[in-house]
Amino acid sequence: MTIRFYPLIAVLALAACSKQPDTAPAQSAPAPAPAPVAQEQAAPAQPQTPEEAAKAEMVKKAVALTQDQIMQSRDPNSLSKLGQIYMDAGEPEHFIWTLQRLTQLFPNSGDLRLQLAMAYAGGEQKTETYDTLLHLITQGYYYDIAKDPRFEGAHGTKVWDYIVKTFEDNNKPFGEGKVAFDLPKTDSLFEAIAWDPKRKQFLIGSVRDGGIYLADGKGGVKEFIKADVANSLMAVFGLAVDAAHDRLYAISNGVPHFNHFDAAMAGSAGVYEFVLSSGKFVRKAMLPVDDGRHILSSITIDANGKVYVADGVVQQIYRLDSGELKLVTGNPSLSGIRGLAVSGDGRTLYFADVALGLFGIDLTQGKPFNVAYDPARLALGGIDGLYWYDGTLVAIQNEMSPKRVMRLRLGDNGHSIVQAQPLDAAQEAFKMPTIGTVSGTDLYFIANSQKALYSDLGVLTDAGKLEPVHIFRTNMLYAWNQKAPAMPAAHKYTPEEIEKMRKTPPKGFAQPSGAATQKPATNP
Repeated sequence: MTIRFYPLIAVLALAACSKQPDTAPAQSAPAPAPAPVAQEQAAPAQPQTPEEAAKAEMVKKAVALTQDQIMQSRDPNSLSKLGQIYMDAGEPEHFIWTLQRLTQLFPNSGDLRLQLAMAYAGGEQKTETYDTLLHLITQGYYYDIAKDPRFEGAHGTKVWDYIVKTFEDNNKPFGEGKVAFDLPKTDSLFEAIAWDPKRKQFLIGSVRDGGIYLADGKGGVKEFIKADVANSLMAVFGLAVDAAHDRLYAISNGVPHFNHFDAAMAGSAGVYEFVLSSGKFVRKAMLPVDDGRHILSSITIDANGKVYVADGVVQQIYRLDSGELKLVTGNPSLSGIRGLAVSGDGRTLYFADVALGLFGIDLTQGKPFNVAYDPARLALGGIDGLYWYDGTLVAIQNEMSPKRVMRLRLGDNGHSIVQAQPLDAAQEAFKMPTIGTVSGTDLYFIANSQKALYSDLGVLTDAGKLEPVHIFRTNMLYAWNQKAPAMPAAHKYTPEEIEKMRKTPPKGFAQPSGAATQKPATNP
């Protein structure tokens, strides 16, 4: 049997570890497949150099690992390296074991599960391929697999046609949200937005010039706070408003995307405080540069004006206390903190990890906890923006396929998700939705971030591709009283129906010779 191998998709968590919030997001599509591995190859020549001998010994040790040993590993770096070794060595069984373990460690990575399905299809394991793809469909994913040659081994059954169609259904635009207004098409890289309820206006932060602007919600934008020597603002990544105390907070970082960046700024990150009504600079709280590089990726504020920020590089969360940043929690095992939200009573801080999903911290006791949910039906990876609304968390998932906004209803103790409701998904405007701000019952957010147009060195690669920045409005009350998600659900086939579909070729498909004598696939 011929097995096709495909380059191992980097684990979402590993990609996030090396990716800074200001760089272009990783694409969700798998890497192109190499040529199929031949069934029979000439025996490899004996190693002629110490390097070749060492590589041969490494392969020997890797192949000697049992399935149980691989499934016990909790080190994604080692598993990714093993997967590459098995792929290069033409070891399909070990390669699949490695992918199986990675999908267990990262249940929120659709790309990993898709690659596992590819590996099954390459070995013509239709049952396993279908079961893996159906799992992705249940979680709400979409992948364009209809004409993908990497799935040729899964073609030729009604269940394949059903899977292709249901994936397409998952990618149909859903929801009642729409673009509320546009920001100008400029080299500003607007990556922050906040709402001032007192003056009924939006505040917009620029990565490029470090300025903070006022937007009237009709397309008009004017400068409010300028980066200068007095405030030393750098690239603005996030904004938070405390209207009750007349305060505006901005997280700002020294990154190459900032027009006035110099080497001395590298690693600089801090929270800047301004008077909301006038824009007057009050003070700033900086993280120490000498303990490593920092990039503040998220900011949130509770009803009493307590400010929390997340460092997306070292995976730490701080509270602004008397003008200083004090550590709340940190875990180097996290891959990238992208969203923060505080419960209405101020007792719980929630945060999203780009690969690992949702977590919480009981602020009264200082104890973190996992937010429980059903991973068989819900994927929580790729969350960028996170917001609290009346006992729910609203999440913007921009590394989900399709990109979507989800409302997650929490249990009574706030430690579990009891219902997931899509609000908007696969909308035409969702080229790269990022972060937003709450105004009443509406969530306004950037729908088409322009950051993919900039290189890691902050260079605008193609000015001709700049677009007006769409500010999208989603009503967080959408389908509020519904007990189940309103998104069209896939038809639920019984195991008997699935089995019959697997053994029945679609209309017009030529049955391959000998197919009638093949051993029937087992039920899922």
